Amino acid sequence: MQLHVIETGLFKLDGGAMYGVVPKTIWNRQNPADENNLCNWAMRCLLIESGDRLILIDTGIGNKQSEKFFGFYYLSETCPLETAIRQKGYGMDEVTDVILTHLHFDHSGGAVVWNEDRSGYRPAFPNAVYWSHAAHWAHACDPNPREKPSFLKENFLPIQEAGQLRFVESGLEFGPDIQMRTVNGHTVSMMCPQIRYKGETLLYCADLIPSASHIPVNYVMGYDIEPLKTMQEKSALLAEAQANNWLLFYEHDPRTVMSRVLLNEKGAYHSGNAVLPEEL
Repeated sequence: MQLHVIETGLFKLDGGAMYGVVPKTIWNRQNPADENNLCNWAMRCLLIESGDRLILIDTGIGNKQSEKFFGFYYLSETCPLETAIRQKGYGMDEVTDVILTHLHFDHSGGAVVWNEDRSGYRPAFPNAVYWSHAAHWAHACDPNPREKPSFLKENFLPIQEAGQLRFVESGLEFGPDIQMRTVNGHTVSMMCPQIRYKGETLLYCADLIPSASHIPVNYVMGYDIEPLKTMQEKSALLAEAQANNWLLFYEHDPRTVMSRVLLNEKGAYHSGNAVLPEEL
């Protein structure tokens, strides 16, 4: 197995929304906001070469939305997903599996692209099976009003229409070294792949722990539909990660790709030193 970090660029979101009830005087030290209270966040994916499979986890925001849409998110340092994958030595047609942790636009936007004459959409990966969770798919297709702006159906319905959609259930062994875990605080049945790699265990945190600065249990995003449930899920996973020396992979941290979990003298969780991919 070989892991490749795929960086698709940065975007901006409101710092208060990203840190929930945590005061700005505290979180601003971790990720300083600009004059509009916006912070930079990564859109980081993971490409896994495993035997005869090439597996991509999440796809970033994509590039097919309108100029007005992108104007809300102040994209910078962007790298098209196709370019980022090509830089690792692979083509889009070589990807065999795409795991979509959940279908919010900043995680699924690159899964679908315009067709050649821009009259409709097609899956970005022509030979891939796209994996979602059945309960989450149903939720995304009929979302609550709070999440509706985050579920853009052009990002995922063309996958089903092309016959490339399959569902994975919690706990399923996705090959010999990848297991799916599901959590429900951020959104319904979000998947967090757990990967065994060179004697290490790596948890792809998706939006359960979007950055290293979100490790404290009460640092919960305002976007979460059930924040108390997020806290319970984080607490359980952090205890497991700390006890077993796991690596946490951060999809949105603008600086830290992954780190371990430590306990301070008061028994609170915090991030250890950053671990670079080349160190694995």
